[in-house]
Amino acid sequence: MMSDISVPVITVDGPSGSGKGTISQAVARELGFHFLDSGALYRVLALAARQRGIALDDEAALAELAAGLDIRFPADGEGDSVLLDGREVGGEIRTEAAGAGASKVAALPAVRAALLQRQRDFRQPPGLVADGRDMGTVVFPDADAKFFLTASAEERARRRYKQLKEKGKEAPYEAILADIQARDERDASRAVAPLKPAEDAEIIDTTSLDIPTTVSRVLAAIKNRLNP
Repeated sequence: MMSDISVPVITVDGPSGSGKGTISQAVARELGFHFLDSGALYRVLALAARQRGIALDDEAALAELAAGLDIRFPADGEGDSVLLDGREVGGEIRTEAAGAGASKVAALPAVRAALLQRQRDFRQPPGLVADGRDMGTVVFPDADAKFFLTASAEERARRRYKQLKEKGKEAPYEAILADIQARDERDASRAVAPLKPAEDAEIIDTTSLDIPTTVSRVLAAIKNRLNP
């Protein structure tokens, strides 16, 4: 399936815990657009690899697995629901271990190449909001509006700690912070598609912003871009 480049795309990139997933979903709902959680693709791949006994540094095997995975986002990818081979894995891929595994496989060039067209195929009418780390720089460089959300590592760790606690899970704040800092370093220094803002992206620091304020700011900027 080929995507239609005339369909508008909004990209929202940023590090883990910056709020990009929550903001992207809210913006997609407001606009009536489809939603792509690109990070979920890498999380599902890491999960599938572990289930099949494939090492997370076996680039050739991972790329082959990525090319044939049956991954779907029910209801156009809204919410946390993700299907792998028809089985719900949304909860399994939201763990810290799954996030760390995703960061490792995402650093492999052959894996990124295998998933590139699959991500672009989400570009369907009436439009798409794509959330990830290289949506505006690599996957959709011609996006109609690009955003890069960031926040201090400490604030992102605090958000993750709170999120886990609300779900009845416990994890030391210090361990979460260390994991986020290590992931930031890995994502920013990888040779292929490193984590960085697109040159034409609007950078928003969400450290002291709540979700409604950030969503309003993004929607206002999109309106100006799409209707100058």
